[in-house]
Amino acid sequence: MSRYRTLSPGGTDGFLPVTEMALAAVDPTGTVTAWSPGAQVLLGYVPAEVVGRNAAGLLADGRLPDPARRHLAERRAWIGRAVLRHRSGYRIEADVQACPLLDAEGAMRWWSVQATIPEESDGAALALQRSLLQQRLPTLQAVETATRYLPAEPHAGVGGDWFDVIPLSGARVALVVGDVVGHGVHASAAMGRLRTAVRTLADVDLPADELLTDLDDLILEEARERPSSDGEIGATCVYAVYDPVSRLCTVASAGHPAPVVVRPDGAVEVLDLEPGPPLGVGGVPFEAADFTLPAGSLLVLYTDGLVEARGRDVEGGIEALRLALTAPAPSLDDVCDTVIGSLLPVAPDDDVALLVARTRPLDAAHVATWNIPADPAAVPDARRRAVAQLKRWDLEEAAPSTELIVSELVTNAIRHAGDPIELRLIHNGMLICEVSDGSNTSPHPRRARALDEGGRGLLLVAQLAERWGTRHTAAGKTIWAEQPRPLRPPVPERRRRPPVRSGSVPLDGARPSCGAGA
Repeated sequence: MSRYRTLSPGGTDGFLPVTEMALAAVDPTGTVTAWSPGAQVLLGYVPAEVVGRNAAGLLADGRLPDPARRHLAERRAWIGRAVLRHRSGYRIEADVQACPLLDAEGAMRWWSVQATIPEESDGAALALQRSLLQQRLPTLQAVETATRYLPAEPHAGVGGDWFDVIPLSGARVALVVGDVVGHGVHASAAMGRLRTAVRTLADVDLPADELLTDLDDLILEEARERPSSDGEIGATCVYAVYDPVSRLCTVASAGHPAPVVVRPDGAVEVLDLEPGPPLGVGGVPFEAADFTLPAGSLLVLYTDGLVEARGRDVEGGIEALRLALTAPAPSLDDVCDTVIGSLLPVAPDDDVALLVARTRPLDAAHVATWNIPADPAAVPDARRRAVAQLKRWDLEEAAPSTELIVSELVTNAIRHAGDPIELRLIHNGMLICEVSDGSNTSPHPRRARALDEGGRGLLLVAQLAERWGTRHTAAGKTIWAEQPRPLRPPVPERRRRPPVRSGSVPLDGARPSCGAGA
C-alpha cells in the first residue's frame, strides 16, 4: 500500500488511512479488491464474501446518492452520507469518504472508501447494540445456524432484541432469543446486561426454567436499584437447549413467542409451550418442556417484531411464518431471507431478531457409554475400554491423556460418591469424557501438600483438558472434561469452568442412551 497515495477531498495528497474504522478498495469497474477488518466489523462480511463482488451490493438501495455518482464519474473525491446494507440485511446509515487512489505516475488505479457510523443518538445506540450481538456464530456439531437482525427505521429508535448460540458441555448447545422493552441506548445497554447474564448462567449449566428464574430475579433486583426516572425494565426471552445425543430439546419461555419447528418431512408446527410471564414480573414460576427433534429438523426462534405488524395480529403473523417455512430453501441463509422477505416486505415497525438452527444429532458411532461398578478394581477395566474406543475412532494420540482423565474421574466417583456410576465418551470434533455418579456434591480441586498421597487428581485433569466442569442431574452429577482435536500439550494454570450449584436438575442421567446430558 505504501506505493500509493490518496487524493483527499480537499485536493491535497495524503497517505491511505489504513487504521480507520472501515476501509475498502474498489477498482474503476466498481469491483471490491480489498476489505479491512474494520469493514468486516461494520458490515459483517468476511473478505472472501466481498472481494471480487460489485460494491453496489453493499448499498441498501443499490446505488450511491447522485452527488457521489457525479464526483466519482469525474474521479473527484467525495464525502457524504450513504445507506449501507449489513450482511444480516439491516440498513446502516454511515458517513462515507471516497478518494481516488493514485499510483507513482499519478494515474488513478483504485478508490479508497472509508465509512463510519455517524455520532448521533440513533447511530450510537445501533453501534452499541451491534457490538453486543454475537458477530460470529460458533461452529458446532450439534446444530447449523443462521441469523438475521433488522432494526426498525431510525425514527423508531433502536431496541433491545438479541440472539445467542452458546456451546454447553456434553456436546449440547443453547439457543437464545430475547427482547428488551423500549428503544434507544438504555434498551441496548439492558440487552447487553441480560445477554451477559444468560451466558453466565448457561456456563454453569442451569436448566432452562431455573435459568429464566434467576434472570427474572436479576431484573427485579436491578429495578430496585435504578432511579425511578429511568423507567421500568421488562424483557421477554426464550431459552432452548438441544442435546444431539438424546435428540431432546428443552425449551422455556418468559413471555416470548414459542419457537417453530420444521420437521424433515416438511411439516411445520409451533411448539406447544406454556409461556411464563415476561422477565421482571416476579413471583410466577417458569416451566420447561421437552421435545424430541428428528435429525435435520429446523428450530426457528424469533422476536415479536417478525410476526406482529400494522394490519396483522400475532396469530396472522405466525401463520405467515409457517407458510414461509414451507418453501424449499437450499441453505439456512436462504431460509432466513425467505422468511424476512415474506413477512417484512417493507421496513419493520419494531426490531427483528431471527435465529434458525438445523439439528445434527450424534449417532451411536460417536458415543460410547459404560456402567462402572463402584469397586476400585473396575478402574483398570474402565481405562482399557476407553483406550479401545479411541482406537476405533482413530484417536490413539489421545490415549495417554484420556487414560489419566478416566482413571482420576472414575476413581473419585468410586471413592467419594457411589452407584450409579457411568462413563461416557463423545467424539464430535472434540473428545469429551464424562463420569456420572449418584452424589450431588461438587468436587473442588485443592493444592496437595508435599507428602500427601492424593488430592492432585482434579488439578491433573485441569492440566490435560481444554475445559472441564460439573453439571447436576436428577440422579446426581456429571464431571466432564474436553480435549481438543488435534490435541495440544497441557497448558499450565488453565482455569476451569465453575461448578454448578446443587439443585440444578436437567435430565435423568441414569438412561444409557443420553447419559447425563440435558
